[in-house]
This record gives sequence, structure tokens and C-alpha cells, in this order.
Amino acid sequence: MYWEYKMLIRIEGLVKKLQNKEVLKKVNLTVKEGEILVVMGRSGCGKSVLLKHIAGLFKPDAGSIFIHDIDICKLDPLMFHSVGITISMLFQNSALFDSMNVRENVGFYIDRYSTLNETEKNEKVKEKLALVDLKDVEYLKPYQLSGGMQKRVALARSLMMEPEIMLYDEPTTGLDPITADSINKLIRNLNEKFKMTSIVVTHDIRSAFQIADRLAMLHDGYIIFEGTPEEMRNSSNPYIQQFLAGSYEESYEVK
Repeated sequence: MYWEYKMLIRIEGLVKKLQNKEVLKKVNLTVKEGEILVVMGRSGCGKSVLLKHIAGLFKPDAGSIFIHDIDICKLDPLMFHSVGITISMLFQNSALFDSMNVRENVGFYIDRYSTLNETEKNEKVKEKLALVDLKDVEYLKPYQLSGGMQKRVALARSLMMEPEIMLYDEPTTGLDPITADSINKLIRNLNEKFKMTSIVVTHDIRSAFQIADRLAMLHDGYIIFEGTPEEMRNSSNPYIQQFLAGSYEESYEVK
């Protein structure tokens, strides 16, 4: 069903240099409306850098990112709403505010930008926490939560903006297999429930194949593959097969 949907995001010739290293050399990638696209690659290959460009946190040295045919590289992130683009991001380390309790973390956005009264705000927070299977945790601090619970709280906070596009940076890193599986199922269910478009970056092969509608492989600053999970498994690209097998051999260069 996802491949009948229109193109939502189009990345063309994205280039980014950090500390004199060209992390993204010429990235081209497409994301279709309503799908979960998983971007895979080795640690340090630039997956998170790519995600932060889509979120508007980084500006490229060259290239464009079109969302609804609007080049967001020319916009300040605060202008996204004015052109009808709503993006939320789940950071790798959850990025919860240590000094705030769960209620304050999840309600951070509406406490500052909503005209709802306090009772309505509290109900909104409980509603979002229920979506990630949490209750009665509003007055706990982040240090009192397990890693999996922290991920869920951060996800509830991201959902408060009711985003059209949801970005996940290594959502299962540091979690045990059972907790990681629950997060993967949550990502899948939320995407379907709210008709979001999601981009997940990960090097976790099991998680990638569990949630992806399509996959992309980032290697040496380029997207070297874009397709379905089945197409990736059957790829003749030796680097992809090396990555999926988890074997260490001499690096393959992009041709």
C-alpha cells in the first residue's frame, strides 16, 4: 500500500563536511508518504547527520531537501509550521531534561505554545503517555526510569506536536532485545495509527527488518542502496552482504 502513496521527501545531492571530513558526499534519497524508511549503515557513517538535516538542525554545504516540494534548507526550523511541515525527532539518548519530571518533559511543547488550561494540558500528557503504554509516571524524574521507559517518555513528548514526519535516531541502542522489540512494535503501531511518515536510522539489522517498509544503505557518504527488505536481502552488492552477515573484511569502495 505504501508504494501507491506520493513522494513526500526528496533529498538531492546533499553534501556536509564536519571537522574537515566530508561526512555526506552526495546523498540522494526519497521517502514516500506514509512509509517507514530505515537508513542503515555502520556506526559513524553519517546516519544521524543525515537525520539532523531533515529535522532542520543542520544546514548542508550543498544540495537540497524537499518536503512537499519546499526546499527546507532555505528555511529556519521555526518556519516549518508556517508552511505546513511538522517534524518531531526521537534522539538517540532520549534527550530528556534531567531537572524536569515526566509531566514537564512530555508537556514541554504545550506548556510553552498551547492555549490549553492546566487541566487540559495534564490530560494531553496522560493521553500521549498512554499511547506509549505508560501510566502513573508523571511525577518521576528521568533517573528513576529504565532505559526503555525513558525512550517511551521521549517518544510521548515527540508525539505532542502531532507530527506529520517522525524521525528516530537509533531508537533501540542500549536496550535489551525484549525492550527493543517492544519499541519496534510501538514505532510500527504509531506510524499506522497516526498515518505518519517515519525515518529510522539504525545499525541494528534485526530492528531494521522488523519495522521497515523500505531500506536505504549509507556508506562512504553515499546512499548505495534503496529498496524493500527483500531486495536488500537479495542484493548482489558485496558491501551490503558483508554488512548483513556482520563480517569484517576489507572495505568496499563505492563504484
